[in-house]
Amino acid sequence: MKLSVGLKVANTLSLTPQLQQAIRLLQLSSLELEQEIQIQLDSNPLLEKVEEINSTESLPNTEQELETHDLTQELNADHLPDDLPVDTDWDDVYTHQPTALAMPEYEEREDNRHGHVGLKEHLLEQINLLHLSQVDQLVAYCLIDALDDKGFLDAEIAEITASVQHLLADAGYEDEVEDSEVLVVLKHIQHLDPVGIGSRNLAECLKIQLEQSVIQSQLRDNALMLLNYYELLVANDLNKLLKQSGLSMSQVKEAIELLKTLKPYPGMEFNVQESDYQIPDVVVAKKNDKWQVQLNPDVVPKLRVNSFYANMIRRADQSDENQYLRNHLLEAKNFIKSIDERHKTLLKVATCIVEHQKAFLELGPEAMKPLVLRDVAEEVELHESTVSRVTTNKYMLTPRGLFELKYFFSSHVGTTSGGEASSTAIRAMIKKLIANENPRKPLSDNVIANLLKEEGIDVARRTVAKYRESLHIPSSSERKVLI
Repeated sequence: MKLSVGLKVANTLSLTPQLQQAIRLLQLSSLELEQEIQIQLDSNPLLEKVEEINSTESLPNTEQELETHDLTQELNADHLPDDLPVDTDWDDVYTHQPTALAMPEYEEREDNRHGHVGLKEHLLEQINLLHLSQVDQLVAYCLIDALDDKGFLDAEIAEITASVQHLLADAGYEDEVEDSEVLVVLKHIQHLDPVGIGSRNLAECLKIQLEQSVIQSQLRDNALMLLNYYELLVANDLNKLLKQSGLSMSQVKEAIELLKTLKPYPGMEFNVQESDYQIPDVVVAKKNDKWQVQLNPDVVPKLRVNSFYANMIRRADQSDENQYLRNHLLEAKNFIKSIDERHKTLLKVATCIVEHQKAFLELGPEAMKPLVLRDVAEEVELHESTVSRVTTNKYMLTPRGLFELKYFFSSHVGTTSGGEASSTAIRAMIKKLIANENPRKPLSDNVIANLLKEEGIDVARRTVAKYRESLHIPSSSERKVLI
């Protein structure tokens, strides 16, 4: 075997730190990107954010210097004039205040805003006004602590009794608490505001509200009668409900309408729902009959290298301070380049999505076309993993609303004509069919599948059921209205 030395040319892909940083920034959301930029700004002195130029700073300095020069000449004169120039006016110092007889420009009002009071705090304020004994107060506290978000009692009476007995024993009391005492305190709580709080089920909650209402007795009695057959009411079994309750069709209808006016979950009104706001990364608008895509300027960071520190770097200097500035300069440039590449890739992918989904923007979800990551990746000449990263946690603002970029990707279903239909479009069609159905005779999954076949979309009943469940739409038996 002969040994020799030769040259070989080969292409290899290595994940450099710069490439790893670019990949990581690509999949960050707008909020995560903002946090990452702030971390870089805090750690790298050569990286700075471009601030908006203040209007006062943009004024020419020549006018300010001219005014200062004129004032200096008059102050240095031999004879001072009677009225010296001043840099403020009297109106700048003294502002006219309206007299008691005059009408003020803005009426002063007391700030009546108050913080949110939770359900348990609201009930405890009322418990303190009931003049209960110390033991009953402890029972009330334990009952209120066992309420769930809906306002129902999420514990058995025996469990509450055992908890109260254990607390009394720890405090050194020898009093015995029975289930009947806990039930008495529970009755007091159920008649507090909101009425029906502390109920153990929905039927009990509605009964308590009916008993406290001022509705005519006959209508209230009919509604209470229906609640005695609560299982039949939930199961929509109208025939058995009419037979066992002994009420007529009109009486059942009026009683059901009365039950609909009650609060099924009295504790829900005290739950503050935090709104989840999303900032769009891309904005789509139609201008001159063309759909234009642009990045949201509010989330596009404006970064630059700090010129003051960059000018301090010397080429021939090998000191630690100079090397420190060089390293941070390189990191700042790479970070700015990665941010720029991220936005270019995002804009390229979003533009491709809009080109494919113009029908959706024009007509709505029913016109959505099937689209997969591979289609976009081949068109923009990127890898599928890159397209997946750039569409994760990114949002597009369109005239039809705010959508995640992943929303525009969907699988396809074959049509009778040999074409393809998007699963998103099929979901929209199913939702439209159910919205227009007769509540007394709701459409079954099999009927919906047949209606879709008439439209040229070949789907099975099981597929319709899967799409319906993904839309959180109940089955036909649960959608059926009694009267």
